[in-house]
Amino acid sequence: MSNVFKETGLRWLWLALIMLIVDQASKQLVVATMDYRQSIAVMPLFNLTYVHNPGAAFSFLADQGGWQRWFFTAIAAVMSILLIFWMSKTPKHQKMIAIAFALILSGALGNLIDRVMYGYVIDFLDFYIGNRHWPAFNIADSAIFVGAALMIIDAFKNDDKSKSESKTQSQE
Repeated sequence: MSNVFKETGLRWLWLALIMLIVDQASKQLVVATMDYRQSIAVMPLFNLTYVHNPGAAFSFLADQGGWQRWFFTAIAAVMSILLIFWMSKTPKHQKMIAIAFALILSGALGNLIDRVMYGYVIDFLDFYIGNRHWPAFNIADSAIFVGAALMIIDAFKNDDKSKSESKTQSQE
């Protein structure tokens, strides 16, 4: 069993656990020290603003009657299981995709915990320009974004490798 963790992408589960802890700790710090909808100016273009998001990314479906809580909970649970499965099938030398899976897993679990415990996701990172604010987000959302970006980069890197390998084989 330990060989599975050493020889596959599961060796990056520690990263998912650390990011999950950072996400949950940051949310609990916000809840413990801020009032709901309170905003603290940190620097130009960035505030800490405590809000609840019953929807998905960018408050998608936030204004629905509550069914979305269980819908997004189910999606996060299924995706978490799939991500762990994919990590178990990823060879250890494919670091970037395994790290991407770990980051997305941590984000999915972080927001899943919020939905199950509260019925909404706790958001607090508020970037803005002038009076226009980007929808608030959290560490879990950031981990999902970075993980998705790494997946895209990995796809292009692997595409370049396969093109150069097929080019080398055709020249032989």
